[in-house]
Amino acid sequence: MIYATPALAEEDNAVLKLIHEQREQLRYSVAQSPNRWTGFLRRTTFARAVQGSNSIEGINASLNDAVAIVDDEKPETVEDETYRALTGYRNALTYVLQTHDDPYFELNAQVIKSLHFMMLSYDLTKMPGQWRSGSIFVVNEPSGETVYEGPDASAVPGLVDELVASLSQSPNADPIVRGAMAHLNLTMIHPFKDGNGRMARALQTLVMARDGVLSPVFCSIEEWLGRNTDVYYRILAETGQGRWNPQGDALPWLRFCLRAHYQQAETLVQRGHALSRAADEVARLVKQHGLHERMEMSLIDAVFGYKIRAGRYQTENGVSDVVASRDLRRLCEIGLLEPVGDKRGRYYVGAKPLRDIHRKAQLNRSPVGDPYEIVRRSKATK
Repeated sequence: MIYATPALAEEDNAVLKLIHEQREQLRYSVAQSPNRWTGFLRRTTFARAVQGSNSIEGINASLNDAVAIVDDEKPETVEDETYRALTGYRNALTYVLQTHDDPYFELNAQVIKSLHFMMLSYDLTKMPGQWRSGSIFVVNEPSGETVYEGPDASAVPGLVDELVASLSQSPNADPIVRGAMAHLNLTMIHPFKDGNGRMARALQTLVMARDGVLSPVFCSIEEWLGRNTDVYYRILAETGQGRWNPQGDALPWLRFCLRAHYQQAETLVQRGHALSRAADEVARLVKQHGLHERMEMSLIDAVFGYKIRAGRYQTENGVSDVVASRDLRRLCEIGLLEPVGDKRGRYYVGAKPLRDIHRKAQLNRSPVGDPYEIVRRSKATK
């Protein structure tokens, strides 16, 4: 027996409707400006998901470093073990996102084990790709208190099979709900010696990816969970009640996930508006200075604080190293970029005109609300 999907109340369904309306808005925005959304926003959203999910486990890197790792570069400032952990998660999440348009994909226990191996193959002592062989305890490190005990190891294969079967038996259920329950059950089964949290979050994204309505990277809540780690741990502890207890009520967990989906989607909507404002200003600068249009995307990166490297610029635009160097030198000469460092370690950052564009683009951003409060207010005014 695993945790069953709870019955949804009227307000839960109303929140789900809000989330799906947001996703329609996102889908429309992607269709209107595909280069901006599938280029800059997809890449940075993917990097934020990798960064967020790993930060929950104490594996920390800056967003700039996470973007570099997504671009298959090794940042000088990241320790080797952190780099390997983030690279492993990037590879696993890339595979997850690739499943969304594969008509022959089948989720099974071996897929889960294989994803786990991709994530943790950098450390074979963590038994990547294998079910744990003994008991497992989640310990609050500051206090040393055991906060959760997983089910017996002998039960793990059967419980994972039941989890997989539950997903295939409810193909028409809302993917947001199915993903949340997959996340909860895998977390509580705790089938691996290590990496259970990362694997559960990736599984939730995988279930969402199979929905196929929107580019799956925009459906992930891993970034949001990384920003709200304390609340995330607290709701899991309240749901688990200290040990494997599938009779427990999963509704508080599900509502937590609905809030996360709404707030993450709203954040993406606002980022999309900021990107549009910034991109329009960058296009104006490119035209004003008579620059080649290939420079636009790198300038947009610089507007939002990302480092520009000659190698990445060359690859992204399909130009020679001579052309890349000439372009970047020109952008420095007209005061749009500033060089940092020398020789092989050199990179470029946005100069004052680009920093000003960033500041103006962010002016209309507003706090993201609680969808349940929005539903209640709407109901009260009718």
